[in-house]
Amino acid sequence: MRLATLNKFPPSIFFQKASRYPRIMSQSASNSSGKKQIRIDISSDTICMWCFVGKRNLDKAISTAKDRYNFEIRWHPFFLDPSAPKEGTKIMTLFGQRFGSRTDAVLNQLRETLRDVGLEFNICDLSGNTLDSHRLIHFAGQQGLDKQHNLAEELFLGYFTKAKYIGDREFLLECAEKVGVEGAAEFLQDPNNGVKEVYEDLHKYSAGLTGVPNYVINGKKKLNGAQPPEVFLRAFEAAAN
Repeated sequence: MRLATLNKFPPSIFFQKASRYPRIMSQSASNSSGKKQIRIDISSDTICMWCFVGKRNLDKAISTAKDRYNFEIRWHPFFLDPSAPKEGTKIMTLFGQRFGSRTDAVLNQLRETLRDVGLEFNICDLSGNTLDSHRLIHFAGQQGLDKQHNLAEELFLGYFTKAKYIGDREFLLECAEKVGVEGAAEFLQDPNNGVKEVYEDLHKYSAGLTGVPNYVINGKKKLNGAQPPEVFLRAFEAAAN
């Protein structure tokens, strides 16, 4: 199990069109198909690499189990470094402060971790405040949970494999456009939009957590860390009964 924790690592290591994404969630909570309903509440930060790996593993489990369950997935905010500056901090400075002579070894471990899920590690040279990305995730959720889930994927992909800065407005808008979120530019232009909702969500779902990713399945089954697909599958079965 891999879990990103507050103060354990520098925050920066934790971490198309809408038609490119398959629809993985049911249109409504109704159970007319006869499938059992699975709701997954995910607490995550957009610079949390274990959150990205966990999402990839979760998506594999969902693909395997989609004939048995209808899925409702909701993303909730967590801040690995709540005091991070909006303008960002050089990531190698953070790595050097934390790991010293072990920096190269840590970077190699991160590269291998992403290769295990079929991706190449290419991180931005800055790490910074993630509030705007969480505001956008909240906004996407108002337009549909599939859009919210797909937006999380694009944000992770950009930050960890395309060297995009999580605080860059243009990057955020590119991600929103790719997954079909409408009105993102106008929403993000006002710095107050979504802030209250993000912190309410943080308090409701992520208060007391010391690390992410964190998953709550049907309100009763809890998982921490970047679990493999088979662990999610067992959790679905336990939560559905």
